Amino acid sequence: MTQTRKYVVGITDHMIGAPDLEADVLGNDVEIDFFATTDENRFDPERLARLDALMVWGARLGSRSIAHLKRCRGVVRYGVGYEKIDLAALRTAGIPFANNPDYGTEEVADHAVAMILSLHRRLWEHDCRARSHTSGWQVHSLKPLARSNRATVGIVGVGRIGTAVVNRLKPFGFRILGYDPGQPPGHEKAVGYERTERLEDLLAQADIVTLHCPANDVTRGLLGAEGLARLKPGAIVVNTARGELLEDLNALEAALRSGRLAAAAIDTLAQEPPPDHPLLTAWRNREDWLAGRLVITPHNAFYSDHAAIEMRTNAARTVRILLDKGRLRNQVLE
Repeated sequence: MTQTRKYVVGITDHMIGAPDLEADVLGNDVEIDFFATTDENRFDPERLARLDALMVWGARLGSRSIAHLKRCRGVVRYGVGYEKIDLAALRTAGIPFANNPDYGTEEVADHAVAMILSLHRRLWEHDCRARSHTSGWQVHSLKPLARSNRATVGIVGVGRIGTAVVNRLKPFGFRILGYDPGQPPGHEKAVGYERTERLEDLLAQADIVTLHCPANDVTRGLLGAEGLARLKPGAIVVNTARGELLEDLNALEAALRSGRLAAAAIDTLAQEPPPDHPLLTAWRNREDWLAGRLVITPHNAFYSDHAAIEMRTNAARTVRILLDKGRLRNQVLE
């Protein structure tokens, strides 16, 4: 006898094929309605109205769609960020929302530290310039080039990933500063970093600044023209958090051209794929002035084969708990 389906769970879109893994986690009493699009305008109102829960990957979810979620007990995002989700509309509709923070911590921390070490050691710049060296091989060592234990790393946001970065950097001997008003007093003692009470103090002291905070009304444009001007001259910036923190490409280009910013490594951009911009053109063309000083990866700091499975499994488990117990873990309450 075929078991009657009790629930319908919608999945807006998916980066990694069909949602078979989710189906295994959710169980036989769940019907999955796979929309297979990131275009919210293509979400069928009748299909939305059938859903007991909705899982969102890269799509936007605004008031237009939320108004049709008549049965929905909760919305779960596969990732950590939720800038594309209209939380106010969900609150008005009485639908709770959860993100998926407990995956990929190791991967993002590893990615950030790899960027930090490579830019600090000027590996990419040496690689670019060594291609044209025809004589005097070792004499082309780039300067300045400080020891790790003579350099200061400033971490903006010392949550799960920021803490993982601290733990990975400590053996290299860096002095580590942390700025995070959301962490309780004493967090710095437990984890092992120096707390700064003002972001300006961290920017002024750090040779390397790495961003690990969400994008919100306070942090958007954190390192725009004004923020970049507060950096210690010759600093390095690493962003594996949110593109909106560093969205002013004009300011970034000016800081790199002037030399005030020695180098930058970016995993997330405000627009992806990015539009045309002179800085990105210089990066694509390997222009000499920028050689090895700007590194861009395609928003894949989170990824490993293991993290992809963990992300999908955790998000589906969150929905399963919601259906079974009426409780939404990792609920975002802001």
